[in-house]
Amino acid sequence: MEDERKNGAYGTPQKYDPTFKGPIYNRGCTDVICCVFLLLAIVGYVAVGIIAWTHGDPRKVIYPTDSRGEFCGQKGTKNENKPYLFYFNIVKCASPLVLLEFQCPTPQICVEKCPDRYLTYLNARSSRDFEYYKQFCVPGFKDNKGVAEVLRDGDCPAVLIPSKPLARRCFPAIHAHKGVLMVGNETTYEDGHGSRKNITDLVEGAKKANGVLEARQLAMRIFEDYTVSWYWIIIGLVIAMAMSLLFIILLRFLAGIMVWVMIIMVILVLGYGIFHCYMEYSRLRGEAGSDVSLVDLGFQTDFRVYLHLRQTWLAFMIILSILEVIIILLLIFLRKRILIAIALIKEASRAVGYVMCSLLYPLVTFFLLCLCIAYWASTAVFLSTSNEAVYKIFDDSSCSLTAKTCNPETFPSSNESRLCPNARCQFAFYGGESGYHRALLGLQIFNAFMFFWLANFVLALGQVTLAGAFASYYWALRKPDDLPAFPLFSAFGRALRYHTGSLAFGALILAIVQIIRVILEYLDQRLKAAENKFAKCLMTCLKCCFWCLEKFIKFLNRNAYIMIAIYGTNFCTSARNAFFLLMRNIIRVAVLDKVTDFLFLLGKLLIVGSVGILAFFFFTHRIRIVQDTAPPLNYYWVPILTVIVGSYLIAHGFFSVYGMCVDTLFLCFLEDLERNDGSAERPYFMSSTLKKLLNKTNKKAAES
Repeated sequence: MEDERKNGAYGTPQKYDPTFKGPIYNRGCTDVICCVFLLLAIVGYVAVGIIAWTHGDPRKVIYPTDSRGEFCGQKGTKNENKPYLFYFNIVKCASPLVLLEFQCPTPQICVEKCPDRYLTYLNARSSRDFEYYKQFCVPGFKDNKGVAEVLRDGDCPAVLIPSKPLARRCFPAIHAHKGVLMVGNETTYEDGHGSRKNITDLVEGAKKANGVLEARQLAMRIFEDYTVSWYWIIIGLVIAMAMSLLFIILLRFLAGIMVWVMIIMVILVLGYGIFHCYMEYSRLRGEAGSDVSLVDLGFQTDFRVYLHLRQTWLAFMIILSILEVIIILLLIFLRKRILIAIALIKEASRAVGYVMCSLLYPLVTFFLLCLCIAYWASTAVFLSTSNEAVYKIFDDSSCSLTAKTCNPETFPSSNESRLCPNARCQFAFYGGESGYHRALLGLQIFNAFMFFWLANFVLALGQVTLAGAFASYYWALRKPDDLPAFPLFSAFGRALRYHTGSLAFGALILAIVQIIRVILEYLDQRLKAAENKFAKCLMTCLKCCFWCLEKFIKFLNRNAYIMIAIYGTNFCTSARNAFFLLMRNIIRVAVLDKVTDFLFLLGKLLIVGSVGILAFFFFTHRIRIVQDTAPPLNYYWVPILTVIVGSYLIAHGFFSVYGMCVDTLFLCFLEDLERNDGSAERPYFMSSTLKKLLNKTNKKAAES
């Protein structure tokens, strides 16, 4: 490896250039073709959004619609007094995805109330319950057909099942009326097409529907918790922001001390977590029901049940103990390299101190990402609600019009009805037969792809902007006197003016890999029911390979963007030069760059752990001073997890600036070593801190 580096296997080291003073200002546009492609893709994306907004109706997500597309319970319509949606054959709605999208392939009508008894059409017709039964038949139903014809034409459901309304939709209450449904598993009924089905299928479909019912109830309780705790969640996030900002400011002046305090605090926080889990584990010893295993308990929507099990606290204790041991071992083996990494963090602290506005740039990235997410989500909703009910002509005889589309309202008086007297216009499926409806799946994939592309572009813009600002600091010979005015704004302007194409190119490569991963996840879900072990193994290998590929591309892109910010070269040239530069200095990369990443991870864990513990004690009413202030909750883990996730995102936003600063200074440091030798004619641009760092790394290299 050392011989290959010396022989130029990874490119030629940079030569001394007396005119080089940092980021090049006299540069030209790069990867213009990719810039044009991005603009055309954005125009197409806007067109897709407009088309989706024209055809879709997001009210379908909230309000139910019958098979004719009419809303249930809407004022001013004929269904004003019919607020609930009734499915003729719930078996066809067994998939939770179908229930959530509200596009079940079975006739649906609006009703005043859900069924409250078990009836079959055959039994009801010859009893006094027939008038009750007819309210669940299609509007305008007339009892002038035989039983077989009614069920064949889909005028009435074959069976009524006791149901409960949920989100204005009637779902079977299988648990509440289990005795009724399970009377004789051999009981059968006729479905809407005259076939015979075992009622076991109906029970299974109803159970899956009730799974969605329980999930909805869980969602409603979580929503209630948010409504009463959002104020305290915001306070917790503000505390996390204040802690992150305070930590960054202290790093500016006390980098060495803060790093060691951070390391010790992380160990102590994890140690307290282990102690708390052990105390809870010991407290539950001997309590009734505490020895039930997690496997026997299964999934419960009330997560508080798990906290009454000893096995839960044992699992938490084992996980925290493993994490504690791993961190301690890493600290023992990396103790000398941590001292070197601290010097690099000190230099990064000075750079951030001179470009303080860089700490606010993550807010710009966050705002742009919110725009991308909002546009993607709204377009996805409009596309998913674009499907319409499709009706087909059915006839038992050899009618030439069979399987053609029809309108159920105008069909009785149409020419088709006269040509085929026995034909009937019957609901077939949800979708559409226009070019737009056939292209819906492709439009959804395009929507997801554009989201990945634009989101990666926004992240790339932030990385190039920060890299340009911090590179201006490094290549200033007299710091901070030679630092240009407004380095962050200058870097942002250069990135947009000259390198939009290069950023689009790097984001495009990453987006392609990410959309392939999404497709693989979709195929994996479809293959779960299959018993083909080879296909499952192949899918697992593909998912692993593309995961690794995505990580490598992110690493390569990040360093390529630093080179773009400094030299203004195109994406491919920048990626090659960055990769070769790192490979020529692979030992320093392992010693410094990754150790600083580990230290920043500990900083995030410290902030998240501290805020998480505070939120846990507050929302569980364990802080006596504010015991009565905490709101009553269904699940106290809802605000706690929200605070923890939000705290991590906030800490990641602040530390991402430091991370980009360290990576930029590190690449500039390596370039400086190749361009200059520290003499009076070719002086180093690095600060005295980095010169000490250089001496330490050279000493370690000599010892090894």
